[in-house]
Amino acid sequence: MLRIHNTLAREKQAFVPIRSGEVRMYVCGMTVYDYCHVGHARVMVVFDTVVRWLRSQGYRVTYVRNITDIDDKIIKRALENNEPMDALTARFIDAMNEDAARLGVMRPDHEPRATQSIDGMLALIGQLVEKGLAYQAPNRDVYFSVRDFQGYGKLSGKSLEDLRAGERVDVDPNKRDALDFVLWKSAKPDEPQWPSPWGPGRPGWHIECSAMSEALLGAHFDIHGGGQDLQFPHHENEIAQSEGAHGHAFVNYWMHNGFVRVDNEKMSKSLGNFFTVRDVLAKYDAEVVRFFIVRAHYRSPLNYSDQHLDDARSGLTRLYTALKNVPPAAAVSIDWNDPAAAKFKAAMDDDFNTPEACAVLFDLATEVNRTGSAERSALLKSLAALLGLLGREPDAFLKGGPASDGMSDGDIEARIAARTAAKKAKNFAEADRIRAELDAAGILLEDGPAGTTWRRK
Repeated sequence: MLRIHNTLAREKQAFVPIRSGEVRMYVCGMTVYDYCHVGHARVMVVFDTVVRWLRSQGYRVTYVRNITDIDDKIIKRALENNEPMDALTARFIDAMNEDAARLGVMRPDHEPRATQSIDGMLALIGQLVEKGLAYQAPNRDVYFSVRDFQGYGKLSGKSLEDLRAGERVDVDPNKRDALDFVLWKSAKPDEPQWPSPWGPGRPGWHIECSAMSEALLGAHFDIHGGGQDLQFPHHENEIAQSEGAHGHAFVNYWMHNGFVRVDNEKMSKSLGNFFTVRDVLAKYDAEVVRFFIVRAHYRSPLNYSDQHLDDARSGLTRLYTALKNVPPAAAVSIDWNDPAAAKFKAAMDDDFNTPEACAVLFDLATEVNRTGSAERSALLKSLAALLGLLGREPDAFLKGGPASDGMSDGDIEARIAARTAAKKAKNFAEADRIRAELDAAGILLEDGPAGTTWRRK
């Protein structure tokens, strides 16, 4: 049985869906004012892998990943660029989708946008006001009253006393309590606005996800995911809003992926140590980046470095080489009683333990190389597909990537032909010179009975 580490329970729990055979999952997506960075890539790949596994096990999955297209940062960037906000967000939504596609991330079933979900937010805020859990302040903003919601802090494990002790003295005088958070912001000059019962304005960030998830998945659903940085206050506030409005459980299983780190510090724009997906993909094959992400357990920190990406490239090369040497037999459905498949399944059912699942792939590659079995090669390819890997023809990966030192595939083939001619003429010095030239350019030659093949290192 699948077991998921539930952040709310602080332990692994057997997964039992609310509706038999069906999974409803919501993941907090991107705030679209800039290009996606590696931290965003991790969220996309992690939950794409979760969806792939759930569907492979027969669940009917409804996957929602929202787009935040109204936010303080978006407004600020649009003003800085002297660009309409809609044009800014449309540009970065397109860029996000391009990055995700290159990483092999399937599109979610629904991608609601905050600006298209205002009515649902207003309805939810109205319920909270009616129940005495929200109030309009003198500055016309509407706030959630944290002290009036029993159980605030249960996701993060923070008590109200500890949270209040950590607040600064110079709190917002409009709030009844320093911990209260905004649901609706009153209109300000040069900002987009919508009409509401509390005057024109725009939504606060936290209410967006509560409303969008409810609209598409209902007021009680199975899995809510996102990065570890969202656990508090964003997800804590979602629980307060949704459970406060409806009086029952909001989400059964909370999943949070770990931070991406650089030199043991969290990757972030404020520290200036972040890398955009586009920067990384200019240097590394997109499947290498995906493999780098899935080789780490989703809850563990992911240490970003060129060395780790180089290691991922070497590992993926090993897997593709096995498929090249022994082409898979015709695709067949996976027999989960097969020892390798059973081990893979046990790993994935243990809180999506992708490192152990990847270890099964390497064991299979070793077996394929030893036995030459096309059936085992097919199993390797089929299991890897559940992680979004090994979907290309081996040569497309092994010979792929940017041209080395300006060498095109044609240039490489011409040098290999010249080397073959030199060997036939017993000019071994010239043959060795060509091999060394190609090696220096990152091209590895492999001589075999059928001739010389090549791949990029």
